[in-house]
Amino acid sequence: MYKIKQIAEDFIVKEITSTELKDSGSYTYFILKKKNYTTERAVSAIAHYLKKDRKNIGYAGAKDKNAITEQFISIRGQIKKENINLKDIELIYKGKGDERISLGDLKGNEFIITVRNINKKEIKLTSTQIPNYFDEQRFSKNNAKIGRLILKKDFKEAVSLILSRENPGDIEKEVQDYISGLPNDFIGAIKKVPKKIRMMYVHAFQSLIFNKTIAELIMSETKDYKKINYSQGIFVFPDKDLNNIKIPIVGFGTEFKDNKLRDISSALLKKEGITLRDFIVRAMPELASEGDERDMLVKAEKLSMKTEDDELNKDKKKCIISFTLPKGSYATIVIKKIFSDVD
Repeated sequence: MYKIKQIAEDFIVKEITSTELKDSGSYTYFILKKKNYTTERAVSAIAHYLKKDRKNIGYAGAKDKNAITEQFISIRGQIKKENINLKDIELIYKGKGDERISLGDLKGNEFIITVRNINKKEIKLTSTQIPNYFDEQRFSKNNAKIGRLILKKDFKEAVSLILSRENPGDIEKEVQDYISGLPNDFIGAIKKVPKKIRMMYVHAFQSLIFNKTIAELIMSETKDYKKINYSQGIFVFPDKDLNNIKIPIVGFGTEFKDNKLRDISSALLKKEGITLRDFIVRAMPELASEGDERDMLVKAEKLSMKTEDDELNKDKKKCIISFTLPKGSYATIVIKKIFSDVD
């Protein structure tokens, strides 16, 4: 079985910015280069080091912890162009400007990924068209299940699932303490989970329906495809190019323009016991989700691959794969597509 992220250097991500760089402005822009840090933890460490309020630092997207990543950040104020003395964190001055960098302020990402422990001397990809699935990182163990329970208004079971984590952290302990004092206030207990994480539960369920819709649609469009299992079900990869369309990320405002899409999504939601109106959560209005849409397919641009001896795995090969993707698309899906072709 192939291996990715055997070492941090095997997964390199470089953000393609949409931020305009100037010589002056109220914000200072840096490239944050890091490894062994989540983006949020790295930004918090920088804020502490610079004696800045965390709210004064912005970034466009979260990057992997187990990787070497480069992304743009904005820091409010005139920051000196000096090295920051933090392990595994480097700041590279890029310029100034008038805008805070916020979530989504990027064009895409460039990836250089080393895939190890393979047998073949040459790896080929039949198509650079990739289904735009959400990958494992979106779901964690129970996120989609908790999201579904919240939408079904089964708050008691949602609390039970939140508390089922094997190694509970501060959030789980706070939920447990609350429900111990007020055993029947399950809504109050869920509200002890930060809003950002509660939204993540709902988004994970929406992402699951999106993934299943793509898989069903591909299987209805062609007989030439391969299936790969993942924690939430199956990914289906077509062996030929298909027409790209927008797929709904379902919510209370979703309007289906395509009858086939409506039938597939409606059947999936019915199986889960969810209606579009369930995305209005009156007990927690902040979790209401109107819905959105997302491309069914994306292109892996500037794709190149080379195979070499794998110095970490005896008698095996490694494949170094580089490509760019639009923002919000998962490089790990590209790898799964490539190796579905190999298998």
